[in-house]
Amino acid sequence: MRGFQLSVFSLCVLCGLSGESSGAPPAVTFVHPAGAQRGTSVEITTAGTVDVKTQLATSDKALSLEPTKTAGKFKLTVADDAVPGTYWLRAHNADGASALRPFVVGTLPDVAEKEPNDEFRKAQPIERNAVVVNGKLEKNGDVGCYAVKLKKGETLVASLEAHHTLRSPMDAMLQVLSTEGFVLEENNDFRGLDPQIAFTAKADGTYVVRVYAFPATPDASIRYFGSDACVYRLTLTTGPFADFAFPPAVWPEGAARPPFELRGWNVGRGHVSVWSPADEPLVTVFGDDLANVVRGPRERHSVFTRADAPLAPPFSFGGALTAKRGETRVPLAGKKGQVLSFEVRSRAFDLTVNPVLRLLDKDGKQLTRAEPAKLNGDTTIPAFVLPADGAYTVAVSDLYNGGGTARDYFLLRVLSEPDYELSVTTDRLTVVPGKPTLVPVTITRFRAFADAVEVRAEGLPEGVKAEVVKDAKPSPNLITLSLTAEKPVSGAFRVLGTVKDKPRFTRVARAPLAEFETDAPHLWLTVAPDAKKK
Repeated sequence: MRGFQLSVFSLCVLCGLSGESSGAPPAVTFVHPAGAQRGTSVEITTAGTVDVKTQLATSDKALSLEPTKTAGKFKLTVADDAVPGTYWLRAHNADGASALRPFVVGTLPDVAEKEPNDEFRKAQPIERNAVVVNGKLEKNGDVGCYAVKLKKGETLVASLEAHHTLRSPMDAMLQVLSTEGFVLEENNDFRGLDPQIAFTAKADGTYVVRVYAFPATPDASIRYFGSDACVYRLTLTTGPFADFAFPPAVWPEGAARPPFELRGWNVGRGHVSVWSPADEPLVTVFGDDLANVVRGPRERHSVFTRADAPLAPPFSFGGALTAKRGETRVPLAGKKGQVLSFEVRSRAFDLTVNPVLRLLDKDGKQLTRAEPAKLNGDTTIPAFVLPADGAYTVAVSDLYNGGGTARDYFLLRVLSEPDYELSVTTDRLTVVPGKPTLVPVTITRFRAFADAVEVRAEGLPEGVKAEVVKDAKPSPNLITLSLTAEKPVSGAFRVLGTVKDKPRFTRVARAPLAEFETDAPHLWLTVAPDAKKK
């Protein structure tokens, strides 16, 4: 692949503390609009418990913020070279910080929803065939209708981001209508609860894309759902739109590399870039003429899409279930006592395989088996010790006997190298001046990783000190940091793990973001005023 773009991810803290404490940390329920095109500026509203003294920070220097005179409103500017994808915003004041909220940076021009547009006969005209609509279903019964002109044979991709990315409390429905109101195509669950349609026009004319929703948490009501928090971004394009990359992984220079391609709609052979941040496990694949991005793991080993001979770990294999009830088998060359981890990812890429993973010996005897731990999940065998030298087979199938469709693809990862991860329990910490706050840092070791890990805090706000607590009986899997400060201050920081003389084993601690079923390295520290002295 040519034209790779590599960037280094960094945290950027905007604005210091000012004014008096409000007595409680701010809370942000949603941001509207929830995204913007790179190289543009937009005024955003942060809804929740915010006031004129509440400030906002962003997870990356590609976004810059300016406060306005109105509580909860900020001018947000996206850099021209910002990498498309999801960024994070956090409100803060002297008493603490809010949970992270997503903000999506895209490549297409943005337009705002214009009411009234509930009726298909009064649909909002969309003048360009490659835009993102920032909308909201702000009350029960609300509907959004958008009129798009298409030529015969053109394929329109209508893709909604709401619950899956933004956690808007809606289970949306997307329809394409004729101007007479007949439903030509519809979808409600393409990526999680979010819908997507690829519609090919059979004749020149105007078509209406209609959006409505039910509550994400079902209730007994029978109605179209809406609330002030039901914000969405609707991509409408007849241009290139990627569904997934195949293989769904990016590999290092010098490693075995099969042909890499984007699969989707209206996708040609345009320029593609890859953003590979140092502290993120996934890379972002995007292009200037591409309406969206796809993500996949950054591998340190070879990636294959066929195996004419047994593959030696570590490796990744991009495969497909080509027939219903089918099974794909990958030969593996192993050694006695070798500790391997096995992963099959499909649902993580919003693909359709619910993977079952089996390991067979040279005689076809099943040694171990695993299936998804949750509905619409992927499958992992964290550690398996091979009993003998020789040939093995990794077999991948679908839990529900699926296969044979255009989206039944997966990525098999067979890992052998020792490694580790760092984690902390929360992304927000509060310190009282003069009193230490303890931060437990958990070390999760994989495949017999035995090296000693050193942990430190990086980028702490001015005046904050961090020291490792000396335990009488130290644990190899838990290190505790003690944070102290003498005066109020706040800011972003991160926790790093390193191994002496092995820089390749530098890792960033991640905290769970339970609402989004993910984790992130973006930690925030508040040294709050002592409540007794207020």
